[in-house]
Amino acid sequence: MKAAVYTKYGLTDVLELKDLEKPVPGDNEALVSVHAVSINDWDWGLLRGEPFMNRMISGFLKPKIRILGSDIAGKIEAVGKYIKQFQVGDEVFGDLSGCGWGGFAEYVCAPESALALKPKRITFEAAAAIPQAGLLALQGLRDKMQIQPGQKVLINGAGGGAGSFAVQIAKSFGAEVTGVDSTEKLDLMHAIGADHTIDYTKEDFTKTSDRYDMILDFAAHRSIFNSRRALCPRGTYVMVGGSTPRIFQLMLLGPLISMMGSKKMSILRHKPNKDLNFMIALIAAGKVVPIIDKIYRLSEVPEALKYFGEGHAKGKVVITLEYNNPTM
Repeated sequence: MKAAVYTKYGLTDVLELKDLEKPVPGDNEALVSVHAVSINDWDWGLLRGEPFMNRMISGFLKPKIRILGSDIAGKIEAVGKYIKQFQVGDEVFGDLSGCGWGGFAEYVCAPESALALKPKRITFEAAAAIPQAGLLALQGLRDKMQIQPGQKVLINGAGGGAGSFAVQIAKSFGAEVTGVDSTEKLDLMHAIGADHTIDYTKEDFTKTSDRYDMILDFAAHRSIFNSRRALCPRGTYVMVGGSTPRIFQLMLLGPLISMMGSKKMSILRHKPNKDLNFMIALIAAGKVVPIIDKIYRLSEVPEALKYFGEGHAKGKVVITLEYNNPTM
């Protein structure tokens, strides 16, 4: 099989398209023929080994994870003897970040717990866009913040992959949503339901007079004290991603700030595939639609990751494996 492989940390030039042996599933695994895989922040961070905490996952000096890509969609080609839920030919999707990645390849093995049946009404590309980004948004809004109808919710990074899911999910719960992102993403945020938009290149949401019941931050680059100021009394701030200094600042000071006042500040701990069926129900009801900016081939993984890393993607970036070039 062909796979996009890297053996050292760096930028996209460390990736190579290689021929590898097709994996053989264990007794508790299914072999998936990958039809599509999407890019997430973790792929970009693990490729570069930044922030440094990513090296605690993948190795301090060189990556143990040689094939990135966690959010896959494809068909079951073989099953281990203990697999009960799936059979050969089933169309499935899921997040492999809890079991070793490996999605930037023609085949990957996955445990039963990492997969779900793909909704028939959506494409493999749309399905691959959902698992990690969609569930980060859902877990932040519903589980961590306990979103309620009528609340004022600000989503920082609302035009990106997870942010575009968050806007739609928040609206499905009846919230009043403000989306924050760059100039070129304002139209997208309006199109997916944001009631208000802020162009962060022209305005700092932490310095306005507006206050929010919830702030879900996918791009934390401002001081947590400034973000705290933008909360209503008893408001909640949850960081999903951002700069290394801001992550450490919240890890150290967030619990103290939360204990000393009525405003709560914390970091979301992602739980792969938790409540994936709830996301499927939202999509089936037409309340959430995966937003895909660009689709690349497996041979174009370096270009896809470069585009993703530049931060311009409107929604998700997806790799399709149905029409691959023989060389990278």
